[in-house]
Amino acid sequence: MTLSRILIANRGEIALRIVRTARDLGATSILPYTPEDLMSPAAELADEAYALPEGSSYTDAAALLEMAHATGADAIHPGYGFLSEDADFARSVINAGVTWVGPSPEAMEALGDKMSARATAERAQVAPVPGITDSVTDAETVIAFAAAHGYPVALKRTDGGGGRGITVLHNDDEVRATPAFESAAQGGGTLILERFVTAARHIETQCARDCHGGFAVVSTRDCSLQRRNQKLLEEAPAPFLPEGVHDRLIEASRRLLETVDYVGVATCEFLLTPEGDVWFLEVNPRLQVEHCVTEEVTGTDLVEVQLRIAEGGHLGQVNEPRGHSLELRITCEDPARGLAPSTGAITRLRWPAGPGIRIESGVTEGDVVTPLFDPMLAKIIVTGASREQAIARARRALRETVVEGVTVCTALHAEVLTRPDFTAPDSAGRLAVTTRWIEKEVLPDLDDAAATSQADGSSETAANPRTRSSYIIELNGRRMQLTLPDGILAPSNPARGFSSRSNRAQPLRGRSGGTRSPRGAAPGDTGTAGSEPGVIAAPMQAIVTRICVEPGQQVCQGDLLVVLESMKMENYVHAPSDGTISEIPVSAGRTVSAGDVLVRMHTPENGSEEA
Repeated sequence: MTLSRILIANRGEIALRIVRTARDLGATSILPYTPEDLMSPAAELADEAYALPEGSSYTDAAALLEMAHATGADAIHPGYGFLSEDADFARSVINAGVTWVGPSPEAMEALGDKMSARATAERAQVAPVPGITDSVTDAETVIAFAAAHGYPVALKRTDGGGGRGITVLHNDDEVRATPAFESAAQGGGTLILERFVTAARHIETQCARDCHGGFAVVSTRDCSLQRRNQKLLEEAPAPFLPEGVHDRLIEASRRLLETVDYVGVATCEFLLTPEGDVWFLEVNPRLQVEHCVTEEVTGTDLVEVQLRIAEGGHLGQVNEPRGHSLELRITCEDPARGLAPSTGAITRLRWPAGPGIRIESGVTEGDVVTPLFDPMLAKIIVTGASREQAIARARRALRETVVEGVTVCTALHAEVLTRPDFTAPDSAGRLAVTTRWIEKEVLPDLDDAAATSQADGSSETAANPRTRSSYIIELNGRRMQLTLPDGILAPSNPARGFSSRSNRAQPLRGRSGGTRSPRGAAPGDTGTAGSEPGVIAAPMQAIVTRICVEPGQQVCQGDLLVVLESMKMENYVHAPSDGTISEIPVSAGRTVSAGDVLVRMHTPENGSEEA
């Protein structure tokens, strides 16, 4: 059997990625699209593109199946996200006589949420992070576990993903006060409990297994550089692994996939502690965003492998990794504001090129970034003969990158690539970075740099401290680029290159005297005090996913008030001071714009008797 007409149930850069492999193989690519994606690069490059019915989306299983029938598709590739991990969708595709490019629904269900994945790992004799696999419904269970294993601990919704649905607790009082139990019960969710590992690397294996029992780990990857439990930079192969860890990862991955008779491409994720413990996290039964670094160091097209396995073919020979590859996720997030999301129209776009550079992007100039989809604009994949060469090329690539109209995270990447903790091993030969390194070590310095810049600048600069403008000037006959904080120069009619929101990768260094975030704040804390005393406003366009307080309730500084979701990430709004909730003019499920009032409070500052 040879797949000839492949419907790609996705959008953006991953849809474009699959289209290209389908074309390499001589297959026809079929792409559904919504009105927002009518002019997208993926829709333009696909062999056939069809509009989804009005009101439908990429998660409308019935509409996608109907399109598969109408277009004569013999396979559906789900990409990642959307329906890629939906066992019911996979089952309906198979029952309809269409090839599902992925594992069986039974394997997906065995690995589909955090509870079943832990149970599967235990059956495979692969140690998960210490925790409780059964549903946790009360505070006393958590307190008893913490007495045995210590704080912090993490309550995780079994249906959560990408860092969502995780509540970290540090003491008995926080456990008793957490709204997680009530929230899970109201939303029909289930909670499990795990020890929260504060210092570990995130290591994963890119695996493939065919229906004939052939198995391979194509490469390892290190994905430790994260914020809010979501990845920002990945590399392959995983560098500086302690002796014996590589073989342990391969054997654990083999047992996990064999236990559920997994057929397809998968990623097994683990935590590696400084003591050398290897703990299982999860199996992702699909292609990963970071699959490109594995492809670059092995010369393997993983989408082609997926299609060959889906056809019933053999895995075949897998190349040994050679050289080193880094992937930089270019996301619409502001490093000077704790990586708060940024939206708007992309007014200028220039990606790097040259030796060792691969770009995966689904956007073009003029596209509008909204809070409805993932914040990632592109992936810059940089490969070299060694890790040192790959890092040097990555620095060069960032200097060539220009994104204007929205704020992106290139300054954070540029900063990371200069830090010895990342660029070289420590005296024991280990990499010092952990999954908390960016949030604990890097972002506070970028916050300091922004605060210092604001304190040193003019009043106009202080009004918008997080963006800078790049100007092309000629000085004494020499072409030069001048970068200044926004607001220093009066508005003008700029020529090309004179943008009020130019993002070029300049490492930002913190200086003494800068003010840090308020005590207790963390990346993802986005509450913004309005100009009116006691008003907490939305800092961005977002969807209100949870309201944690009610009118008349007394709160303390730092208490969680509202949870927002923008670009598939949760952002937390905390009380800026002690007070009493007087009004909540929003409701769960509502979309709010930047500046909309979320909560009004009576506080000592606004003179209320209740405060």
